[in-house]
Amino acid sequence: MTRPVCVLVGAPGSGKTSTGEALAAALGVTFRDTDHDIEATAGKPIPEIFIDEGEEHFRTLERQAVATALASFDGVLALGGGAVLADQTRASLAGHTVIHLSVELPDALRRVGLGAGRPLLAMNPRATLKHLLDQRRPLYAEVATHTVTTDGRTPEEVADEILALLKE
Repeated sequence: MTRPVCVLVGAPGSGKTSTGEALAAALGVTFRDTDHDIEATAGKPIPEIFIDEGEEHFRTLERQAVATALASFDGVLALGGGAVLADQTRASLAGHTVIHLSVELPDALRRVGLGAGRPLLAMNPRATLKHLLDQRRPLYAEVATHTVTTDGRTPEEVADEILALLKE
Protein backbone atom coordinates (compact mmCIF):
# COMPACT_ATOMS: atom_id res chain seq x y z
CA MET A 1 0.00 0.00 0.00
CA THR A 2 1.35 3.42 -0.97
CA ARG A 3 1.30 6.04 1.75
CA PRO A 4 3.20 9.23 2.56
CA VAL A 5 6.34 9.02 4.72
CA CYS A 6 4.68 11.75 6.75
CA VAL A 7 1.99 14.39 6.39
CA LEU A 8 2.62 17.99 7.45
CA VAL A 9 -0.26 20.07 8.80
CA GLY A 10 -0.30 23.54 10.26
CA ALA A 11 -1.47 27.10 9.97
CA PRO A 12 -0.45 29.46 7.20
CA GLY A 13 3.11 30.52 7.91
CA SER A 14 4.00 27.41 9.91
CA GLY A 15 6.57 26.34 7.32
CA LYS A 16 4.86 23.37 5.70
CA THR A 17 6.34 23.98 2.27
CA SER A 18 9.87 25.06 3.24
CA THR A 19 10.18 22.38 5.93
CA GLY A 20 8.57 19.77 3.70
CA GLU A 21 11.05 20.45 0.90
CA ALA A 22 14.00 20.26 3.32
CA LEU A 23 12.65 17.06 4.90
CA ALA A 24 12.00 15.39 1.55
CA ALA A 25 15.53 16.25 0.38
CA ALA A 26 17.02 14.79 3.58
CA LEU A 27 14.96 11.60 3.16
CA GLY A 28 15.64 11.29 -0.57
CA VAL A 29 11.93 11.35 -1.45
CA THR A 30 9.69 13.78 -3.28
CA PHE A 31 7.67 16.60 -1.75
CA ARG A 32 4.04 17.26 -2.62
CA ASP A 33 1.71 20.06 -1.57
CA THR A 34 -2.02 19.45 -2.01
CA ASP A 35 -2.54 23.18 -2.67
CA HIS A 36 -0.44 22.74 -5.84
CA ASP A 37 -2.52 19.68 -6.77
CA ILE A 38 -5.70 21.77 -6.42
CA GLU A 39 -4.30 24.52 -8.63
CA ALA A 40 -3.29 21.96 -11.26
CA THR A 41 -6.75 20.36 -11.22
CA ALA A 42 -8.58 23.70 -11.36
CA GLY A 43 -6.18 25.22 -13.87
CA LYS A 44 -5.89 28.40 -11.83
CA PRO A 45 -4.42 29.77 -8.60
CA ILE A 46 -6.27 29.24 -5.32
CA PRO A 47 -7.20 32.94 -4.93
CA GLU A 48 -8.99 32.74 -8.29
CA ILE A 49 -10.86 29.60 -7.20
CA PHE A 50 -12.09 31.47 -4.12
CA ILE A 51 -13.18 34.45 -6.23
CA ASP A 52 -14.71 32.52 -9.12
CA GLU A 53 -16.29 29.52 -7.40
CA GLY A 54 -16.16 30.30 -3.68
CA GLU A 55 -14.64 28.67 -0.61
CA GLU A 56 -17.07 25.74 -0.58
CA HIS A 57 -15.96 24.66 -4.07
CA PHE A 58 -12.32 25.05 -3.04
CA ARG A 59 -12.90 22.86 0.05
CA THR A 60 -14.47 20.16 -2.15
CA LEU A 61 -11.40 20.18 -4.40
CA GLU A 62 -9.21 20.12 -1.30
CA ARG A 63 -10.93 17.05 0.19
CA GLN A 64 -10.50 15.22 -3.14
CA ALA A 65 -6.83 16.25 -3.48
CA VAL A 66 -6.01 15.11 0.06
CA ALA A 67 -7.78 11.75 -0.36
CA THR A 68 -5.95 11.11 -3.64
CA ALA A 69 -2.54 12.06 -2.25
CA LEU A 70 -2.97 9.99 0.92
CA ALA A 71 -3.78 6.92 -1.17
CA SER A 72 -1.19 7.30 -3.91
CA PHE A 73 1.85 9.31 -2.75
CA ASP A 74 4.90 7.96 -0.93
CA GLY A 75 6.94 11.08 -0.13
CA VAL A 76 6.51 14.04 2.23
CA LEU A 77 3.01 15.50 1.89
CA ALA A 78 1.91 18.97 3.00
CA LEU A 79 -1.77 19.79 3.37
CA GLY A 80 -3.28 23.25 3.06
CA GLY A 81 -3.82 25.00 6.38
CA GLY A 82 -7.59 24.51 6.32
CA ALA A 83 -7.66 20.89 5.14
CA VAL A 84 -8.21 19.67 8.71
CA LEU A 85 -11.53 21.50 8.86
CA ALA A 86 -13.15 18.60 6.98
CA ASP A 87 -14.28 15.66 9.13
CA GLN A 88 -13.58 13.37 6.15
CA THR A 89 -9.96 14.57 5.94
CA ARG A 90 -9.35 14.20 9.66
CA ALA A 91 -10.72 10.65 9.49
CA SER A 92 -8.53 9.89 6.45
CA LEU A 93 -5.43 10.97 8.39
CA ALA A 94 -5.94 8.24 11.01
CA GLY A 95 -3.11 5.73 10.78
CA HIS A 96 -0.75 8.16 9.01
CA THR A 97 2.27 9.81 10.58
CA VAL A 98 1.06 13.40 10.88
CA ILE A 99 3.38 16.19 11.98
CA HIS A 100 1.72 19.36 13.24
CA LEU A 101 4.01 22.31 12.57
CA SER A 102 3.04 24.67 15.35
CA VAL A 103 3.59 28.41 14.97
CA GLU A 104 2.57 31.36 17.11
CA LEU A 105 1.01 34.52 15.71
CA PRO A 106 4.13 36.77 15.54
CA ASP A 107 6.16 34.26 13.50
CA ALA A 108 3.18 33.34 11.31
CA LEU A 109 2.54 37.00 10.53
CA ARG A 110 6.16 37.62 9.68
CA ARG A 111 6.20 34.63 7.33
CA VAL A 112 2.93 35.28 5.49
CA GLY A 113 3.34 39.05 5.30
CA LEU A 114 0.14 40.77 4.36
CA GLY A 115 -1.43 37.60 3.04
CA ALA A 116 -0.64 38.05 -0.66
CA GLY A 117 -2.00 35.01 -2.48
CA ARG A 118 -3.82 33.82 0.63
CA PRO A 119 -7.52 34.54 0.11
CA LEU A 120 -8.58 34.03 3.72
CA LEU A 121 -6.00 36.59 4.86
CA ALA A 122 -6.89 39.29 2.33
CA MET A 123 -8.77 41.41 4.86
CA ASN A 124 -7.12 42.24 8.20
CA PRO A 125 -4.40 39.55 8.10
CA ARG A 126 -3.49 39.83 11.80
CA ALA A 127 -7.01 39.35 13.17
CA THR A 128 -7.85 36.71 10.59
CA LEU A 129 -4.68 34.72 11.21
CA LYS A 130 -5.25 34.87 14.98
CA HIS A 131 -8.78 33.53 14.44
CA LEU A 132 -7.51 30.75 12.14
CA LEU A 133 -4.86 29.74 14.69
CA ASP A 134 -7.41 29.65 17.51
CA GLN A 135 -9.98 27.75 15.43
CA ARG A 136 -7.66 25.17 13.90
CA ARG A 137 -5.12 24.44 16.65
CA PRO A 138 -7.38 21.81 18.33
CA LEU A 139 -7.95 20.13 14.95
CA TYR A 140 -4.22 19.99 14.22
CA ALA A 141 -3.69 18.48 17.67
CA GLU A 142 -6.45 15.93 17.03
CA VAL A 143 -4.76 14.53 13.91
CA ALA A 144 -1.12 14.93 14.97
CA THR A 145 1.19 12.06 15.76
CA HIS A 146 3.80 14.65 16.78
CA THR A 147 3.83 18.43 17.22
CA VAL A 148 6.95 20.39 16.30
CA THR A 149 7.34 24.08 17.09
CA THR A 150 8.68 26.15 14.20
CA ASP A 151 8.95 29.58 15.84
CA GLY A 152 12.39 31.14 15.43
CA ARG A 153 13.75 28.07 13.63
CA THR A 154 14.96 27.42 10.11
CA PRO A 155 13.22 24.84 7.93
CA GLU A 156 16.35 22.68 8.16
CA GLU A 157 16.29 22.74 11.99
CA VAL A 158 12.63 21.73 11.98
CA ALA A 159 13.29 19.02 9.37
CA ASP A 160 16.11 17.62 11.54
CA GLU A 161 13.72 17.32 14.50
CA ILE A 162 11.14 15.57 12.33
CA LEU A 163 13.80 13.18 11.01
CA ALA A 164 14.61 12.21 14.59
CA LEU A 165 10.90 11.65 15.34
CA LEU A 166 10.48 9.47 12.24
CA LYS A 167 13.34 7.21 13.40
CA GLU A 168 11.70 6.58 16.79
